[in-house]
Amino acid sequence: MIKIDENTSIVDVRMPVEFMSGHVEGSKNIPLQVIANHLDELRALPQPLVLCCASGNRSGQAAAFLKSQGIECENGGSWFDVQFAKFQS
Repeated sequence: MIKIDENTSIVDVRMPVEFMSGHVEGSKNIPLQVIANHLDELRALPQPLVLCCASGNRSGQAAAFLKSQGIECENGGSWFDVQFAKFQS
């Protein structure tokens, strides 16, 4: 299970319409399709980043890309899983 504390930033990589239908409180929405355009913004966030989406597929792709860019992150899976982990931490 992922650990989320006050130093963790949560990034939801779903499309904005999906994000608006429900998301982890305090999470930032940066869709997978444009994540490469936000590297400076992502580097400026408290790390590690926990990435989430609907199922964990897109967040897994985002995590692999961001790790290759030297950003400390992990795939949190679905936003429901991250929401649960946040309340458990």
